[in-house]
Amino acid sequence: MENTIIELKFSLDTFYFLISGILVMWMAAGFAMLEAGLVRSKNTAEILTKNVALYSIACTMFLLVGYNIMYVDNAEGGFIPSIGALIGTQAADADHSLESDFFFQVVFVATAMSIVSGAVAERMKLWAFLGFAVVLTGFIYPIEGYWTWGGGFLSEMGFVDFAGSAIVHGAGAAAALAGVLILGARKGKYGKNGEIYPIPGSNLPLATLGTFILWMGWFGFNGGSQLLLSDKENATAVGQILLNTNAAAAMGAIAALFVCKILWGKSDLTMVLNGALAGLVVITADPLSPSPLMACLLGLLGGSLVVFSIIALDKVKIDDPVGAISVHGVCGALGIMLVPLTNGDASFVNQLIGLLCILAFVFVASFIVWTVLNKTMGIRVTEEEELNGMDQHDCGIEAYPEFVSVRNS
Repeated sequence: MENTIIELKFSLDTFYFLISGILVMWMAAGFAMLEAGLVRSKNTAEILTKNVALYSIACTMFLLVGYNIMYVDNAEGGFIPSIGALIGTQAADADHSLESDFFFQVVFVATAMSIVSGAVAERMKLWAFLGFAVVLTGFIYPIEGYWTWGGGFLSEMGFVDFAGSAIVHGAGAAAALAGVLILGARKGKYGKNGEIYPIPGSNLPLATLGTFILWMGWFGFNGGSQLLLSDKENATAVGQILLNTNAAAAMGAIAALFVCKILWGKSDLTMVLNGALAGLVVITADPLSPSPLMACLLGLLGGSLVVFSIIALDKVKIDDPVGAISVHGVCGALGIMLVPLTNGDASFVNQLIGLLCILAFVFVASFIVWTVLNKTMGIRVTEEEELNGMDQHDCGIEAYPEFVSVRNS
């Protein structure tokens, strides 16, 4: 009887892991739709190609080497991980199957890389981007992931990041920032005298759909990070996590809506969408400890901050077409630093050290990789190719061919 119960718990927790992973995989569609809606129509097919390719590369690289670097045969409290291939063997006392654990972890890697995609949109060479994806998903992300979730020195120190505000979102934003600094802004975005010219997205219904898909997928992202469901305590915790996740997202959207109304007298849809995502990123650092009202407050802070962050980055001419650096980087950092307010196991000092270690490592490593790619193959398309659109240059097809005027042969 006891063995039957153990097997049932194992099966239930494995199934929960798989379903959570499927929800997070669905976030890849959310990122694709959000980014496709926020770029111009002439770049839509290319950004969709990037999203499909980066997900495929992430799955392959994490299977071949990434998971092994992050989780297999590593020293407790260490700094440098072991290097190996594939996913190892299952422990005898595991609570769920090894394969389900890999599946859940691999979709997190793809999420980190998706963040980079939006920030460098509309002017980066497709193949340079894919080359970077190989390095980030196979090596950079697994190394900093080992420091935390893999039992490395940050985990030993007491750094808390429940579902990846820094490990996933902050890392993606740091890699994106390094690329944007080398890449430069889109043509026509900034004037010679400090003017900022908006470049509207081509399809706001698509961007809105993408945001709702991400919102839905986030329940797997945060809920699945509880790891277990098969007893009363864990099942109750999952319910609390989903409640807080939803509350933070909702309040983030409301906060951004009010901030836009106060600043400009208008309700900017793109800011509202980013407000919801900012609330989600902030609560991701610890969605279990806060009360529902505290989760609302965290969402409010994230949704408000992201508007000012997007404005500030524009003023220093950091061109981020979808606001990814502000949503995932700035708000991810906010979420990490607010964890000690509700979690007695976390301290502000340890949170700051962990945050700086992750962001600094990913930024420096990414900057080196971007620089090498820029010196060897170049990472930016020509001005003519940028003006004609990435669809024509990289893909040879248009996402909206009926919108393009017929050229005389």
